[in-house]
Amino acid sequence: MKLSKALILSLSEKARKDTLMETLDIEFIDAGEDFLTAKMPVNARVFQPDGVLHGGATFALAETVGSFAAHLINHDREVTIRGIEMSGNHLKSVKSGFVYATAKAVHNGRTTQLFQIEIKDDMDNIISICKLTTIAIDKQK
Repeated sequence: MKLSKALILSLSEKARKDTLMETLDIEFIDAGEDFLTAKMPVNARVFQPDGVLHGGATFALAETVGSFAAHLINHDREVTIRGIEMSGNHLKSVKSGFVYATAKAVHNGRTTQLFQIEIKDDMDNIISICKLTTIAIDKQK
């Protein structure tokens, strides 16, 4: 990503307001040339009935970080980014702390982008691996 880390984190903070990111308390915490990382607290708001992190909340975190990474890659174009396919494998349960999602681009096409997103816990254990495909749609004038 050609934007500075400070600018990326500033843009992501502005994008949180009145969105699912704010509801789930997803916060972008790191960015680099080829990655973007966000964290989400694991608490009762994101639990399954048995008290562990819900897979849907994990997917929401993964799609958030991947879609925002696609937005940043396409920041100089007049496009809207939409997720068009997502898959994932949940490998480990989490009951507390934070989970961290790091998106890395696998393919940066003009129309479609593909990201691999690893979600880890506070102990750096991989809890889920997700794949997200996004599409860049020209904005209607």
